[in-house]
Amino acid sequence: MKSARLIAMLFLLVMAHAAQAGGQITIAAAADLKFAMDEIVSLFGKAHPAARVATVYGSSGKFHTQIRQGAPYDLYFSADIAYPRALKADGFAASEVQAYALGRIVLWRASRAGKAPSLEDLTDPSIQSIAIANPRHAPYGKRAEEALRAAGVWDKVESRLVYGENVAQTAQFVQTGNAQIGLIALSLALSPELSAHGSYTLIPDSLHRPLEQGFIITQYAAGNPLAGDFSRFMRSPEVRAIMLRHGFAPPAKAG
Repeated sequence: MKSARLIAMLFLLVMAHAAQAGGQITIAAAADLKFAMDEIVSLFGKAHPAARVATVYGSSGKFHTQIRQGAPYDLYFSADIAYPRALKADGFAASEVQAYALGRIVLWRASRAGKAPSLEDLTDPSIQSIAIANPRHAPYGKRAEEALRAAGVWDKVESRLVYGENVAQTAQFVQTGNAQIGLIALSLALSPELSAHGSYTLIPDSLHRPLEQGFIITQYAAGNPLAGDFSRFMRSPEVRAIMLRHGFAPPAKAG
């Protein structure tokens, strides 16, 4: 009987140690990373089978605010590197800010027929609804506004804009017919979910500030070795290949 109890206790200790060795992290990631990050996390899991990695996608600006308010995210991937830089400056980061990609914006529509649209085509009265991410907290929305202004069409289309909470919801508006066309991330336009049912036009990057993207390990994850493992994994050749395949250009200066 005592032997059985001892074995049970040893088993529980081993299991507890295994869980601790595996660890767990929660990643807050910009919505444009959805398909690339899912693939990266899956690959990371093969190298760390005992680890548990949860991923939440949304608006970079909203995640920035939530982290300041104490949200339990271990890593924060932003579509605008300015957000993690601000968190680092104010003591909310346990690592340096690392650039991981440059994003691109496209005009996307849920049709493969006809000629590819341009920003100037958006002034056509037949286009009654144009989706962009909310410029107040979504980097892709900010850059979309910049591009529309630089192309000289903002004042003509502003009344017809519908705003997504993030760039993924913006794409969904077009996909479901709630908008006729949208300014979304190239990474989403290339996804199997959208590429088979629509077409896109790349917006010249000269029309907006660069979408330099960066991440940090948050102060919440200070001392969490798995967060450091994932951070280092992001610099691997395998991850860089995944990012390129999903439409992300390498950062101007790798972090």
